[in-house]
Amino acid sequence: MHSILVQDYMQVSPLAFEQNTNLLQVVHKLLAGKVTGAPVIDAERRVIGFVSERDCIKEILHGAFYCEEPASVATVMQTQVVSFAPTDSIVKIAEVMLQHTPKNYPVVAEGKLVGLITRSDVLAALLDNDEDCYLRQS
Repeated sequence: MHSILVQDYMQVSPLAFEQNTNLLQVVHKLLAGKVTGAPVIDAERRVIGFVSERDCIKEILHGAFYCEEPASVATVMQTQVVSFAPTDSIVKIAEVMLQHTPKNYPVVAEGKLVGLITRSDVLAALLDNDEDCYLRQS
């Protein structure tokens, strides 16, 4: 199997949020962008967290029940974030995805967010590689 790199399949300019973003805004943008989660960044575009649809559900449900003002993304974001570099192997990410539940991972270069890699992106990369193998066998 030849090397397939994250940079060849990652989404550039991904949706990202600042930690003070209103949670309702986060949910609307996740739904509009048809993504299940996004990185939370600071002013220098360093990843400080990750927020998923799952993280939002409990808080939105609680807020709706008690008619409270929506919280900021900082209250629900995950702070332990697995990220990858643009030069990492897709195979490495696929192996991580088999062991962990996140569907999206930030791609970070020189400490700053440069992209997002999703399960769909990884599947597309693996499929492209499989097609190369099948073509050589024909």
